[in-house]
Amino acid sequence: MHYRRHAVVALLCLGLLSGTAIARQDAPAVAAHRIFHVQLGAASAQPTSGRLLLFAIEAKTAEAEAKADSDGKSSVVDAVDANPFRATETSVAAREVSHWMPDQSIDIDADRLAFPAGYSQLPPGDYYMQAVLDVDHSYNYTGRGAGDLVSEVVKVHLPTSSIPTLTLVKALPARDPWVVPASAAASMREAVAAARLHATLVDFTSPVLSAFWGRPIHMRGWVLTPPGYDAKATRRYPTVYYTQGFGGNNDRVMGPLSYVNSAMAKGEMPPMIWVFLDESSPTGTHEFADSVNNGPWGRALTEELIPQLESQYRMDGRPNGRFLNGHSSGGWATLWLQTRYPKIFGGTWSTSPDPGDFHDFTGIDLYAPDANAYHRTDGSTYPLVRDHAKVLGTFEQFAKLERVLGSYGGQLASFEWVFSPRGRDGQPEPMFDRDTGAVDPAVVVYWRDHYDIAYRLQQQWPQLKADLDGKIHLYVGTADTFYLDGAAHKLQAVLDGLHAKSAFHFLPDRTHFDLYKQGEDRQGLLKQISWEMYATARPGSTLKTPVAAGP
Repeated sequence: MHYRRHAVVALLCLGLLSGTAIARQDAPAVAAHRIFHVQLGAASAQPTSGRLLLFAIEAKTAEAEAKADSDGKSSVVDAVDANPFRATETSVAAREVSHWMPDQSIDIDADRLAFPAGYSQLPPGDYYMQAVLDVDHSYNYTGRGAGDLVSEVVKVHLPTSSIPTLTLVKALPARDPWVVPASAAASMREAVAAARLHATLVDFTSPVLSAFWGRPIHMRGWVLTPPGYDAKATRRYPTVYYTQGFGGNNDRVMGPLSYVNSAMAKGEMPPMIWVFLDESSPTGTHEFADSVNNGPWGRALTEELIPQLESQYRMDGRPNGRFLNGHSSGGWATLWLQTRYPKIFGGTWSTSPDPGDFHDFTGIDLYAPDANAYHRTDGSTYPLVRDHAKVLGTFEQFAKLERVLGSYGGQLASFEWVFSPRGRDGQPEPMFDRDTGAVDPAVVVYWRDHYDIAYRLQQQWPQLKADLDGKIHLYVGTADTFYLDGAAHKLQAVLDGLHAKSAFHFLPDRTHFDLYKQGEDRQGLLKQISWEMYATARPGSTLKTPVAAGP
């Protein structure tokens, strides 16, 4: 069984979940701290550094889920990881290590920095445990990945009179994103192989981003050309800029890319050029927003990368030939780009976007007096993850788990790297206190003035109307997993109050993960959206969708 946090996070796009209590470094010990030895072992022949993570889960729980994952065929537990949809099920402890020498053993105090609580508070019993060294501090964004050092899964009875030792035995290998697992359906393997013939890597060094960071900064992505594309022909194609959600990157976009290629080849989607943009960064997702912390990503895209691509490919460079599509954090990015650069893009089709009105930040009104991200005024907790009516995790749980996994790169820290002013220490100012949940009103004012999309529309609609009216299309489920439908309603109310033309679609009982499903087609909505874009770009075209689209 795999607790594959990285696979779940790739779906999430708003990264949620988290836990109850966290053992603070200055908190008084209520029991003897539980210490574990971790040895570098054969995993590395060179000194190494990173964030050492220790995972533990009750054996009976892990074995039951292993059987469920394997249809009852096996109870083998081959990995232990955090699971965003079972917030407190796996215990996580962490410490930073530097210049760790081969064969050297170090101690990790599993009560000093832990979630949901220190290991000394775990009930007695058998546990499966695994140690992971996150060498590049990317765990909060992608989970364990290439180059990370891992131990075998070991079964330990706690408490124990001896100090258990876990040994890091291997480095995780890099994976070719175009290689489909042998277990995948033949149709998937064929679709990926076919898409590869029409996809070209984007690797562009941005002058403005490089100047901001003082080192070369690369903008990456994939350009997918339609069937029959001829670089020497005069025909130009409408172009869709597709932005990924939280957890996505250039290696994790092969599914949608292959789907689009296959659908265009079958005539189920119109012939357009698709640019699959990678909006990941070491600090999380930069969302193509100009930021005092991340740098001018919006400017780099609109002033550098897009002109460069249009000089290489047969793209329709008119505003009504450029479109935006993205989901979750990618949905927010497309809303931001459309409203920030209305003269450049001909329309956004944003799905389940992160909050565009901070009066409803996944249910929290950041502008309320004495606002708190963890608790309502009556003391009840703010949920963050749900399965329809069932709450799976709270905002507090997610924030505190994220803090253990790393100080940056997680979903909530990612928001601060985009939206917050820079503090005296050179880091983004926290929007809320991670211990208490108290919201900093001064930081929220900065968020409002710079990144609250609804606020910006209210303040600047007279100037934006001519270029923006009718260009916003938004889809979200009424059972969105991360409560993102609330902010969408507020954004719609603002636009309606401005008498703006917009198209908001609240799909009944749909979640964050099944929003695109139409009938048996899990990406059917994408086909519908593509035809709406094409009709905008080519209003007189006789090329029409072969099947009536609709939810």
